[in-house]
Amino acid sequence: MGQLTKHYLLLFLGVMWAMSWSVMAKQVDWLIQSDRIYTGDRQGPYQGVVVIDKGLITHVGPHLPENIHPLESIDATGLVVSAGFIDPHTHACRDFNGGPGNLNANYLTQGVTSVFCNNDGGGPADVVTQMSRYQRQGVGTNVALYVGHNSVRKAVIGMANRPPTEAELEQMREKVALAMKHGAMGLSSGLYYVPGSYAQINEVIALAEVVQQYGGHYDSHIRDESSYSVGLLASVNEVITVAEQAGIAANISHIKALGVDVWGQSKEVVALINQARERGLRITADQYPWLASGSSITAALIPAWARADGHEALIRRLEDPAHHKTIKAQVQDNLRRRGGADALLFTDATMPQYQGKTLKQLALESQRSAVDMAIAIVKEGKGDGVASFNMQQQDVKHFMMQDWTMTSSDGSSGHPRKYASFPRKYTQYVKENSVLSLEGFLYRSSTLAAQTFALGKRGKLKNGYVADVVIFDPARFAARATYLQPQQHSSGVEWLWVNGQAAVARGKVTGIKAGQVIKRSANALAQ
Repeated sequence: MGQLTKHYLLLFLGVMWAMSWSVMAKQVDWLIQSDRIYTGDRQGPYQGVVVIDKGLITHVGPHLPENIHPLESIDATGLVVSAGFIDPHTHACRDFNGGPGNLNANYLTQGVTSVFCNNDGGGPADVVTQMSRYQRQGVGTNVALYVGHNSVRKAVIGMANRPPTEAELEQMREKVALAMKHGAMGLSSGLYYVPGSYAQINEVIALAEVVQQYGGHYDSHIRDESSYSVGLLASVNEVITVAEQAGIAANISHIKALGVDVWGQSKEVVALINQARERGLRITADQYPWLASGSSITAALIPAWARADGHEALIRRLEDPAHHKTIKAQVQDNLRRRGGADALLFTDATMPQYQGKTLKQLALESQRSAVDMAIAIVKEGKGDGVASFNMQQQDVKHFMMQDWTMTSSDGSSGHPRKYASFPRKYTQYVKENSVLSLEGFLYRSSTLAAQTFALGKRGKLKNGYVADVVIFDPARFAARATYLQPQQHSSGVEWLWVNGQAAVARGKVTGIKAGQVIKRSANALAQ
């Protein structure tokens, strides 16, 4: 065989080998290499690789298979690789109006890939239309939706302080059933807020029974987190009763001991929940890592009975001498309960003359009592959003340590929790105070929510799971938002994938809206 023939033969064999290798090699979208991979099983990190392709995690292991060829490779040595965080209690959907807020960048930069909306009994009563709108316009994170009890009640009987008739209750049940048929996660209640506060437990049970038929959840802002009405312990027992009588899994929203009258009662609350769980009930809770809640002067101080039938009716009662004295006395007691006028910080940017000042400061400036100042602001009907410093650290820690407590934000405008809850929890309660291990923090911030609400193949780094993945720098993952500057994006998230698409790349939000509406299957059962 001549030299030229040999040369062409070798060239031919080389080309054939290259072609056969390219046929055998599987091309994938992303390869992540790290020595700090946390799969969601509550074990320590391991060194290895994670492969993402076509929206799914297709390989997790110590080595990359020889036949895998990634289009993009990331060396995440020293960085934490985890399933994306899931926030089961937000008010993020208030921003999803078709504009820039759809990107939900304040959650992406916390490492959050999925949010829940319509909590506290709120949101549109027509969840089906809401789902369709989000699917059309796109959102930056995944979004799961409750149907709100308060919204359904208001749609049927308005703001009236009375029980529904049998016909009205049936209308409410039909609205809840329609939402569940189209994939709502369950029923949320806001029994502290009007008009939900006017509902008796039998009404709530009747609606929860509908949700149970679809494998849904009951999620409750309990009737009283303090001593406003029935008290904290009785309100927790109410949730347990609903769960038991309706045969449904129940979650307590943003669990806390709010105000001086109930500080220290976290132990009794935990005991009640553990006893219920030991009886086989599926009771969980979520929690944000702040000592101040987000509220309004109206909700925090004005008694619920005075708010019946709307704002105009409230104004009439405030101007009626027969009611004014009673309301004023109850506002005074509610102010005491909340820790005093110095514990209410105005955060609403729509009223810049109030923002950044406490109720005590405003009262001194206007030469009024704190109660009179609060009532004057309520009468204005706007700009009364506050951060209410009403919790103690020992209670926050005690709730946080429970295996059934998930991380949430309750994110609302004017409070840093909307921009910074997950990194704050990591910094303050993992790095600085060692209340949780890193594994425990990641479990409570992702896996526990996915399992609790039966979100399918999310919440873990595992073959076949949806590629909702976060990479953050453990030295830089931190909150930047404060009570005076609440709209500061957090730092430290280097990469974030939502359904396999890079929503954050090299520390920058990409602008991709890869989120999906997460729908609950009609036959799903809470885990």
